[in-house]
Amino acid sequence: MQQEDSFRLSTDSVMLAHFVSGIRANKVIDIGCGAGVLTVLLSHARPGVKVEGVEIQADSAALSRENMAENGFEPSSIIHGDIREYRDFLKAGDYALVVSNPPYFPVDSGYNAPADSRAIARDERCLTLDQLCEAAKFLCRWGGAFALVHRPERLSEIFCTLTKHGLEPKRLRMVQYKAGHAPNLVLIEARRGGKSGLNIEKPLILCNADGSDSEEAKMIYHR
Repeated sequence: MQQEDSFRLSTDSVMLAHFVSGIRANKVIDIGCGAGVLTVLLSHARPGVKVEGVEIQADSAALSRENMAENGFEPSSIIHGDIREYRDFLKAGDYALVVSNPPYFPVDSGYNAPADSRAIARDERCLTLDQLCEAAKFLCRWGGAFALVHRPERLSEIFCTLTKHGLEPKRLRMVQYKAGHAPNLVLIEARRGGKSGLNIEKPLILCNADGSDSEEAKMIYHR
């Protein structure tokens, strides 16, 4: 379920859920969970693992709880709160895996959405990249993983901000619509307290030259 004026479901959350599938974790939190798409996907993929979500918008948090319940998961795992106030309602080092599909654009970038609900999901008016990484460091246990999906044009800024907060980039994968196209998304895994050394994986190609789904895209979407 999605609200009509909310930020619409795209490939981003699905790609991120697939990207973190090999990371072992006994407790997971999704920062800025929106309608709960990523939270539900992670809950399906990790039976018996506690997966929580934090969402600043009350309507989106309520919708996320509905989606969790309809998929057979505990709706109370969705927290309505402002992640910038993480110390008020979350515990330090409580999660082995922190994930986020965050706002991609600075407030002054010209990418603002017309509806407030969509704007909050799209630009950084309520959560900057620096604030996100600060919260992720607090929530990650030592050696724990922080994984996010973002835009390739901000990659240098992302790496610098992660490192600033003690989150060492360890894995990078570009997402391309077709082979030979410039990437339109980046998937990043960082580790709290990790040693330097970045593994750059082969690009994830979504479509073949004729526009049909690639074999990997079919596998990810179970088509």
